[in-house]
Amino acid sequence: MYQMTIGGSPVPGAGTFEVIDPATGEPFAQAPDCTPDQLDQAMNAAAAAWRTWRRDDDARREALRRAADAIEAAADRLAPILTAEQGKPLKDARNELAGAVVWLRYYADLELPREIVQDDARGYAEIVRRPLGVVAAITPWNFPITLAMWKIAPALRAGNTVVVKPSPYTPLTTLAVGELLQQALPPGVLNVVSGRDPLGARMTAHPVPRKISFTGSTATGRRVAAAAADDLKRLTLELGGNDPAVILDDADPEQIADRLFWGAFGNNGQICLAVKRVYAPERLHDDLVEALAVRARSVRVDAGTAEGAQLGPLNNRPQFDRVAGLVADALRDGAVAAAGGAPIDRPGYFYQPTILAGLGDGTRIVDEEQFGPALPVIAYRDLDDAVERANAGDYGLTASVWSPDLDRAAQVAAELEAGQVSVNVHGLGVRPDLPFGGHKQSGLGVENGPWGLYGFTDLQVLTRPAKP
Repeated sequence: MYQMTIGGSPVPGAGTFEVIDPATGEPFAQAPDCTPDQLDQAMNAAAAAWRTWRRDDDARREALRRAADAIEAAADRLAPILTAEQGKPLKDARNELAGAVVWLRYYADLELPREIVQDDARGYAEIVRRPLGVVAAITPWNFPITLAMWKIAPALRAGNTVVVKPSPYTPLTTLAVGELLQQALPPGVLNVVSGRDPLGARMTAHPVPRKISFTGSTATGRRVAAAAADDLKRLTLELGGNDPAVILDDADPEQIADRLFWGAFGNNGQICLAVKRVYAPERLHDDLVEALAVRARSVRVDAGTAEGAQLGPLNNRPQFDRVAGLVADALRDGAVAAAGGAPIDRPGYFYQPTILAGLGDGTRIVDEEQFGPALPVIAYRDLDDAVERANAGDYGLTASVWSPDLDRAAQVAAELEAGQVSVNVHGLGVRPDLPFGGHKQSGLGVENGPWGLYGFTDLQVLTRPAKP
């Protein structure tokens, strides 16, 4: 029995909805369906808790450490729940929970020096960062706990209280964490509600939250921004990406293939910052395609509970259908599947790891975000043209450049329009101490580091006369 956490107490839903195991395509659990009245209760509990929670920074830091210890101690119990609802292998589920612990401890230990801009005979002036109030956090299904903690840890550290809503595809682990953390946090500081649409819309339009922190698609992000505009809620939006990897002509396909493959296929490609398209010089294209295809054909795809599974199923039926449709569309347009190219014939949402060649810009799987285990490799002749094509489109989340000449790679990286650009790896800069956010339609604001913490605060200027 999974229950919501409201005001420090477990609360069942007035109704429930089914949660599907993506390895079977069948329901395996029921989650509570939050009513409008219960959402009001959660928001009001958070607002009441904020009056005390915001006042004691040392107590907040200690509470975050207790929360980290509680998740770490319960990881072996939580990981199978995460695998069952999300599909990822158990090893990856444990790593995700370990990441949540890292984020909590990072923010517990983060020092924020006072910003004193004047302290002399003429007077005193200080810039103070004040918590906003209640934060509504809406999280996706690909990394339910990681991305929840990207919001919860800095929001609580700054002195806010939180109402979090996980995706209806993956509500269970977040619900379990909500119950678990009541041992570490005062009542009402962290509330967890779950439900189907329109629960997210109700949260963004609710009058209590002063900030919405949302991770998901760009299309939904636009609706969140529109709903938040009525009362000028603060926003952090981490949205979609169509992240390019640009291979330079001095790269060795065999040497980079492992890192490039896992930069694209980690979590079965269901990562906002995964490599979504590869631009390779014509003379290296075929060798790189084959090196990637060898890895795609040899990786083990199985249920997340299976021994040795490296990739699990796609998380949900709509995403499975989207990936299958994009690949089928590319093959109809003349692309060649060097590996994969079709669903795996078994129950559940399993799809073959797919490497596509012989296609270019203008194909949907190149121009759109696939968010799954299918990677197009596009040949280019001129590097400047490749950079221009990599920058084309509405997204600008992450990118990477691949070359043994680090200075040259850095010069190319400076031309790419993305919030994070890596050299000879993709996505290594996802750390608690580095800002993460997108350019263009990939988002607003940043998460992580002190910059992410600042996003959960308002500035206040404090001035007074000089002391005698």
